[in-house]
Amino acid sequence: MRAAERSETHSAEETEQLAARLAAQLRRGDVVLLSGELGSGKTTFVRGACRALGVRGPVTSPTFTLARRYDDGPVPVSHVDLYRLAGVDGDDPSLLEEELGPERIAFVEWPEADESRLRGVRVAARVRLEHLGGDRRAVTIERVP
Repeated sequence: MRAAERSETHSAEETEQLAARLAAQLRRGDVVLLSGELGSGKTTFVRGACRALGVRGPVTSPTFTLARRYDDGPVPVSHVDLYRLAGVDGDDPSLLEEELGPERIAFVEWPEADESRLRGVRVAARVRLEHLGGDRRAVTIERVP
């Protein structure tokens, strides 16, 4: 496993640019896990990746839904919030089957809420975002071979 790369961004645009560089390396079936407190920039990161993947419409947080799907680009993208599934019966694997499929790229927020739902997926990277005050963020990206 490669060493984690840590960057500091000073604006939403810089966070999105960092995500775009990661997105350029992703392929169908890849899953990116995003961790960080509320307001740390997870959705901003996903928005930058989605733009790089050709998504043209609004990219919003899946906080009040299980997932958001973006099918208007050349590669379908899912943005999943596992926090919503914490405590929900984990025996139904079909809950995320479509979101984490081999034809999509998926970004999963709050993976620590229920990592058992991620068994068998191809994790391409783990991203940790930390709010440093104002628009500053620390972003750690660990690529998984």
